[in-house]
Amino acid sequence: MNRTILSTAVFMGLLAIILGAFGAHGLQKLVDASAVETFETGVRYQMYNALFLLFLGLWTGLANSYKKRVFVLVLIGVILFSFSIYLLALNSLTAFDFKRIGFLTPLGGVFMILGWFFLGYYILTKKPLN
Repeated sequence: MNRTILSTAVFMGLLAIILGAFGAHGLQKLVDASAVETFETGVRYQMYNALFLLFLGLWTGLANSYKKRVFVLVLIGVILFSFSIYLLALNSLTAFDFKRIGFLTPLGGVFMILGWFFLGYYILTKKPLN
């Protein structure tokens, strides 16, 4: 489980760096400043949660079943939140109106919140493995 979490964290972090560079250097030529700012919000939250998963994968004080639950919640959250934001920021470049999927952004935020909440809950209520 730890290897999966760590691999996912590294991939999410790498992708956040790539998308952040695109947002900072290439996106400004394609969309307005507001869309760039929106895109950067998605990148920022993706990176925050990549670092969170890195911590989760390295931490030995929590059972794998708890780690898995937190991991799945955060991963779903990032996919729904950040990737819906990326699509919304790029909305003016496509014929499809990505505002139709705008409801995924707050839903993804709820999943991320739940991941963080459950980690806190497990820390406060469960006996550590060490």
